[in-house]
Amino acid sequence: MTETTQFSPMNLIASARAMILNPDLSAMSAPKAKLIRALQITYAVVRDLADGQLNLRAMSLVYTTLLSLVPLLAISFSVLKGFGVHNQLEPMLLGMLEPLGEKGAEITETIIGFVENVKVGVLGSLGLMLLVYTVVSLMQKIERAFNYTWHLNAERPFAQRFSDYLSVILIGPILVFTSMGLTASLSTNTVTERLSQIEPFGTLLGIVGMIVPYLLTVAALAFIYSFIPNTKVRLQSAIVGALVSGVMWKGAGWVFKTFVLTSVKYTAIYSAFATLIMFMIWMYLGWLILLVGASIAFYHQKPEYLQTGRGDLQVSNRVKEKLAILIAELVGANYYKGHKPWTLDALASRLRTPVDATLMVLSALEKRGLLTRTGDDPPAYIPGKPLETTTVKDALDAVRSANESPQLNPDQLPTTAGAEDVFANMDGALNDALAGTTLKQLALGKDPGE
Repeated sequence: MTETTQFSPMNLIASARAMILNPDLSAMSAPKAKLIRALQITYAVVRDLADGQLNLRAMSLVYTTLLSLVPLLAISFSVLKGFGVHNQLEPMLLGMLEPLGEKGAEITETIIGFVENVKVGVLGSLGLMLLVYTVVSLMQKIERAFNYTWHLNAERPFAQRFSDYLSVILIGPILVFTSMGLTASLSTNTVTERLSQIEPFGTLLGIVGMIVPYLLTVAALAFIYSFIPNTKVRLQSAIVGALVSGVMWKGAGWVFKTFVLTSVKYTAIYSAFATLIMFMIWMYLGWLILLVGASIAFYHQKPEYLQTGRGDLQVSNRVKEKLAILIAELVGANYYKGHKPWTLDALASRLRTPVDATLMVLSALEKRGLLTRTGDDPPAYIPGKPLETTTVKDALDAVRSANESPQLNPDQLPTTAGAEDVFANMDGALNDALAGTTLKQLALGKDPGE
């Protein structure tokens, strides 16, 4: 019986999970540590997919894209027309919809027809504003999906959102077609053509010609992963996510193309709707791959989330209290030493805690006025009150009373004389133990008597 329990499938799964998520990477060789980290990230992404939220957000983006695709391309078409390269819009769409085969060409022709019928110049002020609003709404929905993968709740301010989104919409197409034009020019260059006739340069150029489109895809994805989330994304993490999602994009395209070629039965069943259904499925796969790549970039940059996942973070009162004291000490020490103020990410990294837990305590201290945020991007935290008159007890009270509401707080609860004595003794003992220690003394490492 003991052996059966020991080697049951559930025990084996639990052992494998513990081996992947809880190893000591510092004791391993660099290649083995990287392999284990890759397995950890894979496990975390699969866990997120099983949760279902990434699927729901990808499906939501399909709906939003259907509504906003023509306005988005109409604005891009107008920008490109000013540079005389608007004719390249159709080949780009054909490339993106290549896995759809003949249906991709049909959809491209239809979309280009819609775009050409949109006359930006005759829409008028209100029509143009609605056109831009539709596109900005799409970008906002994309940002929210990416922010979800990064555990972010705050979006860009309206003015910054508007300027950033329009920059991508107006400048992005120019950069894309510039890179495509450079690639095409190099491939038709006289020197390149002569070198291609000499071995081994011909073989090398052929390999480069196969790699360059993939590298351009990776570069575009890395830019998306760096820019879209409302946080600072390290370039290395963005590239890792882009490399994996680029491979997934190419692989999914090949599989989907094979599926389309063998989907004669579906065409017979759905008739005229078959093309639209295939288009929506391909869009869904594309958005899902983008979100998976964003999750990979997130876990690569923030490995502390590999174990906690996306569930509601449970933080005990003891952890909150200790975090409050540590944060107050760190912020105060930098303030008195004239060092750069702490940001949320920097504090989370220094304390080796998830950003959610750190933000929970920071919000409690900020609500009590003990800390305040600067107007920097990203914001940093500085003392909100004079530290020489603010006690450590104030910081503890801030997290102890966090999330209390007028409808439910200690004063609203029924009580007894015995219970009131217990709470009074606890508060008195805490005050006596801290002896009025101020946050200044804590930050400078001084005894209360100094």
